[in-house]
Amino acid sequence: MSNVLLARKSKYQPNVSQFLALCGRNYMHIQRWLTQEPSEGKQWRVSGEFGQLDVCLLENTRYTQLVQISRCVGSNEWLTTPKVSVRIYHDAKLAEVLTSQQIYQLRPVYDYPNMHMHHRDEKYQVNAFLEELLKIDNLTKFVS
Repeated sequence: MSNVLLARKSKYQPNVSQFLALCGRNYMHIQRWLTQEPSEGKQWRVSGEFGQLDVCLLENTRYTQLVQISRCVGSNEWLTTPKVSVRIYHDAKLAEVLTSQQIYQLRPVYDYPNMHMHHRDEKYQVNAFLEELLKIDNLTKFVS
């Protein structure tokens, strides 16, 4: 009977406080360069020591904004441009990735293995990737 218990995989439990802390850090990074005059469709470029981010404001409501953030990696047929859609919650001071690359709706937890080979904590991983994208430089400059 003990062999049966050892063979059973433990169920993945997401660490919600760790995820919210990550979303809070992403919000703080984004606030450094988020436009003061929000209007839907507005685009701008953020430049830093480690590259540039292209930002487009897709949606602007009273308490939230939806932005698309991409990083230009040059013209290379082997690399795709990293692109994420991020919902910014100003009332909660959080920024969460909604879509990334070919994932159009991120689930909190995925079964593993799965057909698309997503990690069990894919949502956390994608938000951690956003944090790395946002760290292009500590001294951010705006480029029109």
